[in-house]
Formats: sequence, structure tokens, C-alpha cells
Amino acid sequence: QVQLVESGGGLVQAGGSLRLSCTASGRTYGMGWFRQAPGKEREFVAAISWSGSSTHYADSVKARFTISRDNAKNTVYLQMNSLKPEDTAVYYCASRSPGEYIASRAKGDYDYWGQGTQVTVSS
Repeated sequence: QVQLVESGGGLVQAGGSLRLSCTASGRTYGMGWFRQAPGKEREFVAAISWSGSSTHYADSVKARFTISRDNAKNTVYLQMNSLKPEDTAVYYCASRSPGEYIASRAKGDYDYWGQGTQVTVSS
């Protein structure tokens, strides 16, 4: 069982930047970031394959957010630039099961989830 711990959330003004980190207790495979705003469903943000060679982004964050990973540290990052108030949400890190190396946009493809970190963007 992989445990995931997110960090790096906080309060930032619109136009600002934050970098989220997700550190796993063991080896990880395909990884993703999702977010959930109050009263809304959890939605896909970004995903990365095990090798880091393949990434996917939600249209709403493309060109503003960058997902990356350091497998030696079992850590995945989400660099968020040009933040907007609509980016306000709890951000969750997720990992696919052993052997699932590819990136995926689907929540159902992820078996392990972190506890989430709050990101608040003020206008």
C-alpha cells in the first residue's frame, strides 16, 4: 500500500505561483493531480507517466501548470503559475497500481490518494 503526502498549498493572490509536492512511501507508477472545489466533483488536473515522457493536462490549466517527477525521491510536483480564483480547491495527488506506467486522466484508474492540500487564490 502506497501512502501519499501532499504539501505546498496555501493562500496566494491571483497571478501568483505555487508548487505542490507529493511524496510517496514507496515506488510509484503513473501519477496524477486532481482537485475538488466546494460543491463540485473532483476533477482531473494533470497526469504523468512513470518515465515522465508523457504528460496530460486539463484544458483549464494547460500552459499554466506543469507536472514533473523525481523517481529517485518518489516525488511528483505540480508547478502552478498565473493562478486564478477559479483554481481554488483542495488538490489531491494520486498513484496508479504497480505496473500501471502510463498517465491517465480518469479518476477510476488511480488506486492510491493523498489527503489533499488546500490552494486558495484571492482576487
